[in-house]
Amino acid sequence: LRGSTMETKQKRPNRVSMPCQAADVRNKNFDEVALGYTEEMAFTEASRCLACKKPLCMSGCPVEVPIRDFIARLVARDIDGAFETITSANSFPAICGRVCPQENQCEGKCILGKKGEPVAIGRLERFVADRMLTRECRKSQPGQSAKRIACIGSGPSSLAVAGACSRAGLQVDIYEAMHEAGGVLIYGIPSFRLPKDVVAREIHNLEAQGVGFYLNYVGGRTVTVDSLLASYAAVFIGVGAGLPNFLGIAGENLLGVVSANEYLTRINLGRAFQFPTYDPPVFPGRHVTVCGAGNVAMDAARTALRMGAESVHIIYRRTRDEMPARKEEVEHAEEEGVQFAMLSQPLQFNGNEKRELVSVELQKMELGEPDASGRRRPKPIAGETVVMPTDLAIVALGTRSNPVLLEATPNLRLNDRGYIIVDEATGETSIPNVFAGGDIVTGAATVILAMGAGRRAAKEIITRFADHEAPVC
Repeated sequence: LRGSTMETKQKRPNRVSMPCQAADVRNKNFDEVALGYTEEMAFTEASRCLACKKPLCMSGCPVEVPIRDFIARLVARDIDGAFETITSANSFPAICGRVCPQENQCEGKCILGKKGEPVAIGRLERFVADRMLTRECRKSQPGQSAKRIACIGSGPSSLAVAGACSRAGLQVDIYEAMHEAGGVLIYGIPSFRLPKDVVAREIHNLEAQGVGFYLNYVGGRTVTVDSLLASYAAVFIGVGAGLPNFLGIAGENLLGVVSANEYLTRINLGRAFQFPTYDPPVFPGRHVTVCGAGNVAMDAARTALRMGAESVHIIYRRTRDEMPARKEEVEHAEEEGVQFAMLSQPLQFNGNEKRELVSVELQKMELGEPDASGRRRPKPIAGETVVMPTDLAIVALGTRSNPVLLEATPNLRLNDRGYIIVDEATGETSIPNVFAGGDIVTGAATVILAMGAGRRAAKEIITRFADHEAPVC
């Protein structure tokens, strides 16, 4: 009766909670917070699925993972089959199962969520992937096609391109500006949310398929689109949008005011959390304020606690209901000791005679009419300000396109916001056989959306240049 009307009327089991480290323990270490399902937990959660004839969950997935089918394999306790089903559409389930906003995508479409809690699709995806830790993709035979593909940047969109194209027999080389491959997966997301060994395993699998990684190559400087086109059949641009936005207020140049991008990169890529084994220059901060309320802001705030801060405040000009961060991340931050200063907006940063940050002045706000995004517009309350002591302010207000590569590629068409314009169906830019995807096209978005863009571009590249179909990983 799976999927029938009779079954939907029966009481379904409650959603299985995810085991986590205790809040007062995890806020002092960088180990992964969520511990993952046991087999019995996963099988129990999978049994909640209604196996709908028209699975809305799949329509909510940017890469269209056959969710109903992989869960059916789990119900049958066929973990290998579940993994093969997932990876037919998503090459990196261990990553996506951890960092995707499932509540706004697949789980947001789940029919069970209309009157209760949706199936924990992301947690099941992670469970399957983690059970396949030792499995590697079958090595393809790169060079069969004699066509070579280059990717600039090694973030999620480029990794998706590399995975699909290399399995189709194309030789793929990735050029990365940093000294470690993985892009935002490595330098932007803390290890307590996405362990470094999970990303390293995916990179290793791609290397096993024949993908080449060239580190310390800055797109637009040490390598350009034009120079790559001289040697490669196609080029994919997946450099992200890493130029941080700032507040534009007085005192932003004081010592102790940094962007979340810089702060998280120093911590994550520099391994500051492994001091004294690694000792990159990071100012720890005793009393930290984080400006913003998205996922990056939560990452920065929770990282500051783990780096030894005595207090951490999130400063946000709206209320908790309007916070763009994932609900789970907000809850974890609050459990760990992060405090929230809602309806507050920084007016200026104050420093001492050494130009060191000592406080931030906050304007108290109230909510007015909705703005273009549908959220109520915050407006200042005249005469109501407060000074908050702080020695480290982290600005997490989103990012914009970095112009380094774009300025070195004058024939690349950009929109009025400075992002690359592409054909929506193929990802091709205004330059023939040059493709782009991820944040450099859409602006700051999610890992899975970037991977979806990479898959679309890879499909077109394979159609043009590969000699055979890509085998399933």
